[in-house]
Amino acid sequence: MRNLAQEELKTLVARRESLISELKVLLVPKDPNDEKNVVLEIRAGTGGDEAALFAGELFRMYSRYAERHGWKIDVMSSSDTGIGGVKEVIATIEGRGAYSKLKYESGVHRVQRVPATEASGRLHTSTATVAVLPEAEDVDVQINDKDLRVDTFCSSGPGGQSVNTTYSAVRITHIPTGLVVSQQDEKSQIKNRAKAMKILRSRLYEMELKKQQEAIAKDRRSQVGTGERSEKIRTYHFKENRISDHRANFTLYRLTDVLNGDLVEMLDAVNTYFQSEKLKEATDES
Repeated sequence: MRNLAQEELKTLVARRESLISELKVLLVPKDPNDEKNVVLEIRAGTGGDEAALFAGELFRMYSRYAERHGWKIDVMSSSDTGIGGVKEVIATIEGRGAYSKLKYESGVHRVQRVPATEASGRLHTSTATVAVLPEAEDVDVQINDKDLRVDTFCSSGPGGQSVNTTYSAVRITHIPTGLVVSQQDEKSQIKNRAKAMKILRSRLYEMELKKQQEAIAKDRRSQVGTGERSEKIRTYHFKENRISDHRANFTLYRLTDVLNGDLVEMLDAVNTYFQSEKLKEATDES
């Protein structure tokens, strides 16, 4: 009987520790943006054509991940290179909890591989930047019309005569901040303006969030969850089929699967890392 009681005590102690850990996580304030849709921006960095190809692969990776969740993807604008890469792509991802899953993807993503055009077999390093913004609603960001300068011009991209000979393209400048957003994918000026405003509103919302985060973290040694895009957050090493997240110190040897949209394990590891960091901060402040 005594042995049974001791065994039961061990089980109860372990259960107690587990419940305490779960309770601490629940006490961490929930991010109010977690259920929001996402504005995803990917741009080729250093590395020329190879960087553009990598940017295109990243967009396909996130698109496939979104498709696995049944989320809707809408490309707002894209600048293709003609060889399968992209200089820049901006898209919205609509789906429950999209921001909660993708919010820590902002940053510099680095790829190391031998390009197909490299005759000597030398390893090249290229980069692409990813920005994940919570889609802002009208109630989140108030924009005064007097603060906007709206210019219209003829689209320079493909689309036929009706696109290129009418003033359907829109460029919106937010005068107080200097932010500029251009949109020319649609034939309708009204639709282009609506898309440009959606992007502008999300960028202004991100700027405000960043100000708040910097104010909170001013006297801290480290800033948690700010999504600084100047940081190299992840490396994709093709020769070793390896993907490593430098923040969470987490590595997978399933690069091919990840690029095909199997991001669950990587995103869970990164989210767990940032959750634990926030828990540490909450504990230190209490």
